[in-house]
Amino acid sequence: MIRTGKIEDSDALLELQRSVVSEEKYLIALREEFNKTPAEQREWVQNIMENKNETFFVAEIDGEVVGWIVFTATQNRKRLAHTGTFGMMIGEKYRGRGIGKLLLSALMDWAEKNPVIEKVSLGVFSTNERAIALYKKMGFIEEGRKIKEFKFDDDVYVDDILMYKLV
Repeated sequence: MIRTGKIEDSDALLELQRSVVSEEKYLIALREEFNKTPAEQREWVQNIMENKNETFFVAEIDGEVVGWIVFTATQNRKRLAHTGTFGMMIGEKYRGRGIGKLLLSALMDWAEKNPVIEKVSLGVFSTNERAIALYKKMGFIEEGRKIKEFKFDDDVYVDDILMYKLV
């Protein structure tokens, strides 16, 4: 089930985020760098819920939050108010089941109905081929690339692929 997130989801979102961070493959933060507290997570969720140009959705299976997507608006400049970015996380054992597509579809439906949002953007590791394929399938276009943006090891770099879709 895909539904709009609520404040009661804060702990489940944080637990899922910790799990994905611990994989050290898909997020910028390393395990030892990620130290968000439950109170900070709750405040973050509350701030999203209070902003009419931001939202998040969760994917549930049998009452368990197995994925989520969050859209944050570019708020501090009037000339960027029509834009925002999203991030998405899906639990490792639930990937490849179409949950990402459902979450992204819910987000894009929301964005199309929002009178302010015109452009949805994201950044993705160039090594995350499954995510890139999903974004392309959903109509996102690569608009740029930050070369060697992330350094994983002494000789291992990953580009940050910037993608967008107009709504």
